[in-house]
Amino acid sequence: MASLKNKVQNALDEARLLILGSQVLIGFHFRSVFENGFDRVPKEGKELELAALYLLLITLALLIAPGSYHRLAARGNDTREMHSFTSAIMDFALLPLALAIAIDMLMVARKIGGPALSIVTVCAAAGAALGFWYGISFVHRLRHGSPNEESEPQSGFGGRGPSSDRHKDKRQHRTKLSNKIRHVLTEGRVVLPGAQALLGFQFVTVLMDSFERLPVSSKYVHFISLCLIALTVILLMAPAAYHRLAIRGEETQSFYELASRFVLAAMVTLAPGICLELFVVVRIVSDSVRASVMFAIAFLLIFYGLWFGLSIFLRHRRRSQELESGEVKGPQAAARKTTRIQA
Repeated sequence: MASLKNKVQNALDEARLLILGSQVLIGFHFRSVFENGFDRVPKEGKELELAALYLLLITLALLIAPGSYHRLAARGNDTREMHSFTSAIMDFALLPLALAIAIDMLMVARKIGGPALSIVTVCAAAGAALGFWYGISFVHRLRHGSPNEESEPQSGFGGRGPSSDRHKDKRQHRTKLSNKIRHVLTEGRVVLPGAQALLGFQFVTVLMDSFERLPVSSKYVHFISLCLIALTVILLMAPAAYHRLAIRGEETQSFYELASRFVLAAMVTLAPGICLELFVVVRIVSDSVRASVMFAIAFLLIFYGLWFGLSIFLRHRRRSQELESGEVKGPQAAARKTTRIQA
């Protein structure tokens, strides 16, 4: 089981991850009122903007509360009450944040595609946020029960118990599991700020006069890019939600694997989201669809090549070197040697 010190540190790190998204969106809402296009927003649209802002401010208030609790109530000490308080706060804070994102997506879809696109978009945005943040955790709790009800928590989505986690951790003893979990959460925070800044830019762009002059096709490309970036942000926040809601801050091998998948999935959606927005920008500057497509595809290949292609190549090369040096043992090594002999 995770030590209390690690639980508190992870909880604060996860709260920090969630609050980054809230602050970027709050900045967008404050700025949007001063954009020229805001005057053309219908009254009900302006009221929805205010509702989203209120929800984000509630989220902000909730996520900052653990810091003051740690200073004033716990006097800086790592206590079980501190961990429980932070986890409970994050449980509630995710709901208004999910609703605010859905409202923002609704406003953009309404401006670009009308009521039909708006309904589909708001349902998809709310469904994705609530599903990834609450749904997966709820399914885990149904299958494995609450961690509070067990002497030692089940280890996650794969259905393996703690003994399996310990066995696997012994085989992969190069880095402690607690450090691997902290690393994957940190890697998520590395990706998140850029995605959130881009998301805020994309929201506010819709209210600018220059957006009205874009070709209809570019507006839809911008909207698809916005959807991909919003999904990226949701995916990057999902590990923190799962860690709090499903396993109450415990450190398990299955959580590490699930968090890794979320971070990698977010990188998969981030790359085309950036490249589609690049298409819009290059088209504005060059007035050439062909050049826009070429540059968008080129950078998509660069992103995927550096993020996935290079990493996979280096992983396979390292395994080959380990096999040559005899570091890899057991059935896996025997199978590889047999394959090489047959080749």
